[in-house]
Amino acid sequence: MKMIRKLFLFLLTLLGVAIISLYLTGNKHLLKAVKSTYLVGKTGPTIDDYTKFINRTVAAKQAQKWAISKNYNSYQLSQSEEALFKKWESSAFVVIQNKEIVFEKYWDGYSDQSLTNSFSVAKSFTSLCIGAAIKEGKIKSTNQLVSDFLPEYNGSDLRIKDLLQMSSGIEFGESYGDPFGFMAKAYYGTNIYELTLSKKQVKPAGTEWKYQGGNTLLLSFILEKVTGQTLSDYFAQNFWQPIGAANDALWTIDHENGRERSYCCFYSNAKDYARIGQLMLDSGGWNNTELIDLNYFLASISPVNLPDELGNQVTHYGYQWWLGEYKGVSFHYARGILGQYIVSVPKWNLIFVRLGKKRDPARGAVVPSDLFDYLEVVERIKETN
Repeated sequence: MKMIRKLFLFLLTLLGVAIISLYLTGNKHLLKAVKSTYLVGKTGPTIDDYTKFINRTVAAKQAQKWAISKNYNSYQLSQSEEALFKKWESSAFVVIQNKEIVFEKYWDGYSDQSLTNSFSVAKSFTSLCIGAAIKEGKIKSTNQLVSDFLPEYNGSDLRIKDLLQMSSGIEFGESYGDPFGFMAKAYYGTNIYELTLSKKQVKPAGTEWKYQGGNTLLLSFILEKVTGQTLSDYFAQNFWQPIGAANDALWTIDHENGRERSYCCFYSNAKDYARIGQLMLDSGGWNNTELIDLNYFLASISPVNLPDELGNQVTHYGYQWWLGEYKGVSFHYARGILGQYIVSVPKWNLIFVRLGKKRDPARGAVVPSDLFDYLEVVERIKETN
């Protein structure tokens, strides 16, 4: 019995030392990470994580219902198509053409009311807010220096445009597999402002494209300063409410009354996400009201045309929006790491949203192969309407 008691005390002491070490080394986020993943049978972030974090409400106001097509759900997924959606653990798939829902389906207990994480789709939402702030005159232009808002970058040539185009020259780190890296600390930590501003420029701004969520966080800090509002409130006022979202959304914050994780962690449902797709299909306007000006919209979906780290010219990214082409048809889209897609296809006057738990693991692809698979399905649905 004494041996068991001694072993228990030894293990307890060891655990205490480990916890103190995490605090002293600036890695206390790992406690939250372990509690939110391995202790509940998960290996990383999930689409249902809002229950594990503090969230801020993105308030809806007056819902605008989607029209329903006369051919609504007349298309039946084939066996192979159904297998595709199940392979990547889909939760929702909604197709809207000519502003009418033509197809929708949900899996695995999810519904049109389910709140799920959009992950990096939130980057595109933050970009929209920059467009709104420029339209309101709160920001002069995308060429305005970041140091005008964040004195930590005094003396730097860094512009808002460089943050939008992921070419800040700041080394944040984007690895989700590194438990001690920037993304783990940003996702599970409690002070994203201090964490983000601790990172310095290592290359001239506007010279190299490197996809990093820290750029989006800096954009959100600028928005807070120029608007005097939280990112959630500003997005709700300028987008979520004008586009007639049917449900309140959630945006995860780093601590009580803290800041939004603007690079990720916006939770809503497929049909409300689709409204953002419709906004981008209509060149940044809604019901003949311009929510961002046309020039900003066009810049948002124009290629950055900068080299990446390997020297390849980047033509698949704009102002925090992704760009692609399918059978000669151009599209622009927001995307999240687990296969969250809001896709606008102007030539087809169509948008679609796919939500779920997995995507093609070949993340380096310019356009993930699973997205092309969904486009094939959408093309067949379109041909029946």
